[in-house]
Amino acid sequence: MNTDRSNEKEVALVFGGSRGIGAAAVRRLSYDGFSVGFTYVSRPDSAQHVVDAVAADGGHALAVQADSADAAAIRQAVEKVATHFGRLDVVVINAGVLRLGTIDTFTLEDLDQVLQVNVRGVYVAIQAAVARMGGDGRIITIGSNSAVRPLTPAGTVYGMSKAAVAAMVKGLALELAPRGIRVNNIQPGPIRTDMTAEHIERIKDMVPLKQVGETEDIAELVSYLAGASSRYMTGSSLTIDGGMAL
Repeated sequence: MNTDRSNEKEVALVFGGSRGIGAAAVRRLSYDGFSVGFTYVSRPDSAQHVVDAVAADGGHALAVQADSADAAAIRQAVEKVATHFGRLDVVVINAGVLRLGTIDTFTLEDLDQVLQVNVRGVYVAIQAAVARMGGDGRIITIGSNSAVRPLTPAGTVYGMSKAAVAAMVKGLALELAPRGIRVNNIQPGPIRTDMTAEHIERIKDMVPLKQVGETEDIAELVSYLAGASSRYMTGSSLTIDGGMAL
């Protein structure tokens, strides 16, 4: 493997960076001057598209196949990116799964998968990342506005998992503050992506601002939390949903 150990550029790792919010975060962090690694699960074509887009803009991205349900794969992804670029400064944990269902229909298998990826996977990613970070490390989780209040009767487990992430961020922010590592959480509402394209327009009327978010809106907030302007912020959950969860 070719390694670039130059310390001139900071390095970011985005878990779940091949599509949607994650891909927008990869491109924005590259624009901000970071070398960026990112993970994908099963779409190498989408991952390569992101790598090519970053390269076309003059940046450098590294795609790593890793399933966030697999703790060993999470740790290996951190090691690959930190070794390839020679450092690790920012981690964005965007990987997650959505399963909907009421308590009468939600299976134990679906419950286990949601908690494994959305809670356990987030904790393992942070644990692995902080082992490779120095002072001024930044950790950014992508939660959901469903952590603030239920938005559908079928979303209990998903909302529970995202509320757990918000609580995790508060605890870890306090724990890691003496090391200079900041931990913050972004809680998006409805965002227009290829996965939401079929139904996103129907949601618009549920949003007080009568509009839905774009992936770039979340990427802008990632950029802020990854940069020096947020140096006095840690343990925060920032809801960005057009007022939907009010």
